[in-house]
Amino acid sequence: MCKLEEMFKLRKEFIARLEEKIPGSYPDIPVDLSSKKGQQLCRSLALKGVEEMFEALQHLKNWKDHKLTENPEVKQDEFLEEIVDAFNYFFSLIIASGFSHEDLYKAYIDKDKKIHDRLTNKY
Repeated sequence: MCKLEEMFKLRKEFIARLEEKIPGSYPDIPVDLSSKKGQQLCRSLALKGVEEMFEALQHLKNWKDHKLTENPEVKQDEFLEEIVDAFNYFFSLIIASGFSHEDLYKAYIDKDKKIHDRLTNKY
């Protein structure tokens, strides 16, 4: 089993356990992306992932161009943990939408080719 497949498997197991412990936390997945309930779940998962990325960014202290002093302290383990939290929500979004790890991988490869072509062709 590839690592991406394992990550999807673990997330699916968590979703199943969460639904077992808190019924109604996830509607039947995959959701109907054309339905209001399906779109609400997808939006909620996406926003939670974005919120986790903002939490990760709070660990970065030296990004302001106008700040003259630097803070060398970065809690890298906490920074990475917040990114993992974001990935978990994004994986949940992908799974809830009915996509697999193979779908994600193929879309990633297709997009990677497209952005390289853009760079080559001075997009």
